[in-house]
Amino acid sequence: MPRFSVIVPVHHVQGYLHACLDSVLGQSYRDLELIAVDDRSPDGCGRILDDYAARDERVRVLHLPENVGLGRARNAGMPHAAGDYLLFLDSDDTLTPGALRALADRLDETGDPDVLVFDYARTYWWGGTRRNVLAHVLAEAAGSTFTAAERPEILDLLMVVWNKAYRRDFVEREGFAFPPGYYEDTPWTFPVLLSAERIATLDRICLYYRQRRQGNILSTTSRKHFDVHEQYARVFRFVDARPALAHWRPFLHAKMGEHCLDILSKPDRLPPSDRAEFFRRTAEMFHAHRPPGVRVPAELRELEGGYAGYVLRRRVRRTGRELRCRAGQTRAATAARAVRARSLLRRPLDPDLAVYSAFSHRGMLGDPAAVHRAARELAPHIRGVWVVADEERAAALPPGIPYVLPDTPEYRRVTERATYFVNNVNWSGTLVKRPGSVHVHTHHGTPLKYAGADLLGKPGARLHFDVPQMLRRADRWDHVLVANRHSELVWERAFPCHFTALRSGSPRNDVLVRGDEERARATRERLGVPEGDTVVLYAPTRRDYRRDGLVERIDLARFAADLGEGRTLVVRLHPTLADGPARGLGLSELHRRGVLVDATDEPEVQDVLLAADVLVTDYSSVMFDYALLDRPIVVHADDWDAFRASRGAYLDVTARAPGHVTRSYRELAWLFASGTWADEESARLRAAFRERFCEYDDGRAAERVVRTLMLGEPMPEPAAGPGRLPAQPAVRDLLAPS
Repeated sequence: MPRFSVIVPVHHVQGYLHACLDSVLGQSYRDLELIAVDDRSPDGCGRILDDYAARDERVRVLHLPENVGLGRARNAGMPHAAGDYLLFLDSDDTLTPGALRALADRLDETGDPDVLVFDYARTYWWGGTRRNVLAHVLAEAAGSTFTAAERPEILDLLMVVWNKAYRRDFVEREGFAFPPGYYEDTPWTFPVLLSAERIATLDRICLYYRQRRQGNILSTTSRKHFDVHEQYARVFRFVDARPALAHWRPFLHAKMGEHCLDILSKPDRLPPSDRAEFFRRTAEMFHAHRPPGVRVPAELRELEGGYAGYVLRRRVRRTGRELRCRAGQTRAATAARAVRARSLLRRPLDPDLAVYSAFSHRGMLGDPAAVHRAARELAPHIRGVWVVADEERAAALPPGIPYVLPDTPEYRRVTERATYFVNNVNWSGTLVKRPGSVHVHTHHGTPLKYAGADLLGKPGARLHFDVPQMLRRADRWDHVLVANRHSELVWERAFPCHFTALRSGSPRNDVLVRGDEERARATRERLGVPEGDTVVLYAPTRRDYRRDGLVERIDLARFAADLGEGRTLVVRLHPTLADGPARGLGLSELHRRGVLVDATDEPEVQDVLLAADVLVTDYSSVMFDYALLDRPIVVHADDWDAFRASRGAYLDVTARAPGHVTRSYRELAWLFASGTWADEESARLRAAFRERFCEYDDGRAAERVVRTLMLGEPMPEPAAGPGRLPAQPAVRDLLAPS
């Protein structure tokens, strides 16, 4: 008996079917059966299914004699299922890598609940990916099992069938089945969740929900959307037959109204001539099922009126939004004019005022934070004010740190008078540089990937960059900080502007040069690393050949297991991936289970570097920082050619690496199993890398910036080796025409 029976109804999806089936059969967890139901598909789906069945004994194909629709096709597959759990996968969607392994582990952990609800992400036809916005509900319920009454928020999730695993004997005992018609998930999911005695959640993206440009049933204009009324009628009949569920009627009544109004609000679902009828039937049903004495929520009261009033209110709201948008644009234009006017009548610059920002106003972080701390010690007369994105970020600032929010009157007053500006990201275009002000740009570290003007030849990499605007903003820079001559030469080429490079070293890395062991111990304790464990830090960067930047190069659960006892795997994602779906694809779940440590939310990356005994990265510039610690580095470069072709690289990090280079997971695992990661060759490579890229970091970078640029005091440059030009790829650009 397999652990999972994956039921896949199939109709008119031959272009997506291979990806769907491969995502199931290619899972590392193989204890499954796949029941594919050919719903009389008019294209080549039937033949594709038969080919898979001939190659894999886990595949069983049912060819229906007539088209019965999505719900009934699922029903046809259920009697043939022998697995402990049922999974329903639509034939244009896919399971994520490692999904079944994660589901099996969570089922074991929670003692085989009736239903396991897992997370998903929408993948759009144009390449974007967006995680379920209610993923936090799954995380908050990640403890023991529960009922819907104990955690009613579980019913706020998308009421679909495919984001859950169902215990087969529970489904058979309750006699659950799918009705015909559109919205067939509704009278399945509500009864299932209301009946389940034990529900568990998995805060992991296990499924990609494909958003097709055309062909999606729910975006098809048709009268079949009227089916939603009968589907909710089925839900109410189910509740009526079970007096113990009567207290759910107000909730279901509101859900029905919200769902129907949502359908009506979509311009591509109902024929225009049928919209008034749909509203009338919704209002009749809303009135018929209204529980006595229950107050109607304000957003649903329009169902108590007529269709003409509903249309009028929607027009008023739309007009209001348009007016607010125009008013905002007018205010912005007025503010810009005011800025220009004030530029003629400004008060003098305040020589004792400095403004700081880091990572697009995320908080007191990175190089600007190190400079600010040094300024408070060496130049206490200079008042430092931070620009932070919102009050939530402001609350995370140390006590007593002055701050302003962007585009507020306080922000404008401060930026009009400040003498010093320190940032590691370009200031917005509305900030006007005054004569006499000093703009210090710190960058994010030593450049490996193409930046600035060099992106003009990489159309994929500059998808989200307006390079000419970037350079216009860079024209305000007076000084850029560099840690080596490589950086100095690259920034001069990538940003052809009128700045001076300060051979200061990286202020944020002063702590690495000093090697603060107490800070390292505190970080290990905060991360929960067992005492005495070797910390293996994995820090991947984003990929420009994927729109969302996420490419999973390593099976993290496998890597953590292969590292063995006495080693803790710590993962820190690139900042641009931290808020996307990357953590939901297993990282958060593995962290919760103690398989590894997710350190992505640690505010200062230097703390994580100090706590690590070895760094595994691909092409992240964090390798240049970590080299200061003189600890082993492993470069995992299994897609180096694709990375260099899509983004461009100033040096071949595989040829002059800071340590051993691996080209496959097998090589990476062997490196750690054999102990080669820390051998003499690793030390030799690291020494050469340090000589080239750590030449200006002497632990006094922040002091050097403050004394030289703020106090005007002379300070000798750190000693340096011979300069070197940044190496260019020796091979032809793979994306360039031959």
